[in-house]
Amino acid sequence: MSNPLARAMRRRMSDAEVRLWVNLRGMRQSGLAFRRQSPLGRYIVDFECRKAKLIVEVDGAQHDQADARAYDEARTAWLKSEGYEVLRFWNYDVLTRTDEIVQHIVRVARERVQP
Repeated sequence: MSNPLARAMRRRMSDAEVRLWVNLRGMRQSGLAFRRQSPLGRYIVDFECRKAKLIVEVDGAQHDQADARAYDEARTAWLKSEGYEVLRFWNYDVLTRTDEIVQHIVRVARERVQP
């Protein structure tokens, strides 16, 4: 079933999310399929690789506020309880260190799918 909020979020991704998506969507050919703005439980995560049970979040400055940090911590705790690993990156870092961040994400994903 399609999630209207997730669909809307896909249409208004940040520049950093778009840049990361351009790099991650090609990973399907190597066996690591990533989904963007993927519903999980009551949350919508920025990027998900189900095979690796890996979540990638790209955060803007609003995530540095106390209430947002508390929400993110509760969300991360729930995702971890479901067996997911959560990687978080700041928008600025994704925009300025894209290749390094993509390499890190791919390395972690591959480590999680190897028996």
